[in-house]
Amino acid sequence: MAEFIKLYEDNPDPRKISRVVTILRQGGLVIYPTDTVYGLGCDITNTRALERIARIKGIKLAKANWSFVCADLSNLSDYIRQIDTPTFKILKRTLPGPYTFILPGNNSLPKDFKKKKTVGIRVPDNLIAQTLVRELGNPIVSTSIHDEDDIIEYTTDPELIYEKWDNLVDVVIDGGYGGNIASTVVDLTTSVPNLIRLGKGSWETP
Repeated sequence: MAEFIKLYEDNPDPRKISRVVTILRQGGLVIYPTDTVYGLGCDITNTRALERIARIKGIKLAKANWSFVCADLSNLSDYIRQIDTPTFKILKRTLPGPYTFILPGNNSLPKDFKKKKTVGIRVPDNLIAQTLVRELGNPIVSTSIHDEDDIIEYTTDPELIYEKWDNLVDVVIDGGYGGNIASTVVDLTTSVPNLIRLGKGSWETP
């Protein structure tokens, strides 16, 4: 049964953050708030945890296209090939924010992602998510939690999320009501930015 931990975005309790980070380091799965919808995540370096998420999502780990949630842009070069100035300006202008950017991966990607030519990068404008990643010391691999309801695509109430997921994950963070519009996805690996999905973040192709 999962732990249910209440955190306030404007001032996340350091002891509770440490508890969640400990769970992540032990291979646990966490459901946590972002600046869009609630996400399901784990430590990017933990193969066992990644495989658990893949099973939950009903896909093979090698086929997964999940986001890397980062605290800021400072560690981008750990996983991304060198990018040009216009691309960096787009990232600087929009992040933190409700965007997922597809970027070219480099040779330093964790072993489970070595074959990936591209990765999706997220820097949510949410202090809980940022603090978790900063304390963990590396990105959280993340995917949205979808609702099975045909009308409601994303569950926004943390208590309802807990009811549904308490036997599948190790901790659910109650960070208040979430949004129900996913991030805007933009491919920055092409010569001109390519809008893949219009979500919460506004976007005009230059």
